[in-house]
Amino acid sequence: MLRTHTCGELRAGDVDSQATLCGWVDSWRDHGGLVFIDLRDRYGITQVVFNPDESEEMHAAARSLRNEFVIRATGKVTHRPADMVNPKLVTGEIDLRARELQILNKSKTPPFEPGTTDLPGEELRLKYRFLDLRRDELQQAMILRHKITKVVRDYFDEHGFLDIETPILGRSTPEGARDYLVPSRIHEASFYALPQSPQIYKQLLMVAGFDRYMQIARCFRDEDLRADRQPEFTQIDVEMAFVERDDILNVIDGLIARLMKEVRGEEIELPLPRYAYHDMMERFGSDKPDLRFGMELVDVGGIAAECDFGVFKNVATGGGRVRGLNAKGAAATYSRKMIDELTEFVGEYGAKGLAFFRVKDGALDSPIAKFFSEEHQRQLIDKLDGEPGDLLFFVAAKPDVTSAALAALRGRLGKELELYDPKEMNTFWVIDFPLISYNEEEDRWDAEHHPFCYPVQEDIPLLESDPGKVRAQSYDLICNGYEAASGSIRIHDPEVQQTVFDLMGINAEEAEARFGFLLDALRYGAPPHGGVALGLDRWIMLFCGDDNIRDVIAFPKTQKAADMLSGAPSTVDSRQLRDLRIKVDLPK
Repeated sequence: MLRTHTCGELRAGDVDSQATLCGWVDSWRDHGGLVFIDLRDRYGITQVVFNPDESEEMHAAARSLRNEFVIRATGKVTHRPADMVNPKLVTGEIDLRARELQILNKSKTPPFEPGTTDLPGEELRLKYRFLDLRRDELQQAMILRHKITKVVRDYFDEHGFLDIETPILGRSTPEGARDYLVPSRIHEASFYALPQSPQIYKQLLMVAGFDRYMQIARCFRDEDLRADRQPEFTQIDVEMAFVERDDILNVIDGLIARLMKEVRGEEIELPLPRYAYHDMMERFGSDKPDLRFGMELVDVGGIAAECDFGVFKNVATGGGRVRGLNAKGAAATYSRKMIDELTEFVGEYGAKGLAFFRVKDGALDSPIAKFFSEEHQRQLIDKLDGEPGDLLFFVAAKPDVTSAALAALRGRLGKELELYDPKEMNTFWVIDFPLISYNEEEDRWDAEHHPFCYPVQEDIPLLESDPGKVRAQSYDLICNGYEAASGSIRIHDPEVQQTVFDLMGINAEEAEARFGFLLDALRYGAPPHGGVALGLDRWIMLFCGDDNIRDVIAFPKTQKAADMLSGAPSTVDSRQLRDLRIKVDLPK
């Protein structure tokens, strides 16, 4: 090895010993006589001191060092003077007094310095990701990613799961986001698809008799991106045979408890809370609410139908809903201008307006308060548990719009009013999702999760009479307002599977063409089975306390699915296209 120690290893107990360190110059200070270098690697920082009395040649070389040079320094470990101890560094009690210096590689002037707190825009950092990854925050994220992955593998191994790989090149079975397609050179005019998930393959493994499967699986989806999504991502994929829903939830509960203990040193109570989908939508307007704070939604339709405010009254009597929430103590925080901004914000979710009232002296203060009698004002205050200084917000619209708009408003208010500890992790299950939802644009039913979810047993008769009321044996694991896992008990009966396909407008012939190999497998003794997939990237983001998934992936894409580092996606030469018999026809 070129080094005897890492840059985060030496301590006061190593004083008077000889050591050799290798790393990057994090900073340098030339005091005319002594030259001080902070030498960095992924383990930490050690201060190296170059004295001209040791060697004029070495000292001259030290004066030429600049940030991000890669060097090797050998010398004696010494105590720092008491007034020079740096308590912020684990190596802050010692120096390495160099007697040898070797410049292993020089660096051009970097476009930004990894040690700076004044970072440039994300696109520049992604272009020079190899520099960005030298930052301590990102290195700690990668270390945490490794640790979490190891805990996951160990946990499932202890519980009898087999780690089995599934294909990356598969068949296109579009049922969710767009597939990424890979043209085949050998099979003319045919394409592979990169997997959106190993869903069908892991079901086939259950049919094959591998009753406990797991995989750290790479997945690909060609969809619009945001801060917590990537076109290629990693999930903890799990499938089990001869199980019921609670068996799967209990296994994942144990995994979360293990991660919380080994990563955060926290004990959590099991089982994790389980809430019905309908209950979450009614109370919070979302199937993935952040439960680190309250601020539940309240229906005031009965009051709205009797008041003199036309917007409320017309919506309440016309089949819509009037719902609100209480921002406790926020009346003095939000000016009219800020409320106008919130009104524009909820407009992005379909709301045509945002009514507000300040609670003051037992009454409501608002430009529209005059349309509400004293009795109606009192009823609204009581309904939302209002107190002086509270700020009440209301949305009147179609039911789904009130849910979406108020859920988004609740999330924004929770963050702006600092209603929760950002370091807290609140995790729970949402169960009993609808099996299907009606797509008005295409006049058909769509799967709420995917078309392989088994209905709740007692709801199966409703598939023909009232399919919108059928619940699925599906479940999502929610953490801090993010969907952190999703799964279901699968359909193992071919007849039930075709009934669900029929509802979605997929006839038997089309089903065979798209999913024939799965349907065929179900006819050969498929056991009852189910599974779940946890978003590994998202979990690491949550454990890091971050809100940008790109910060926990070594080489992520931008929100436009571009790799700034390599320049992907890129054009290819004509010979490659010719081999694939592909002609690029760009619009003029």
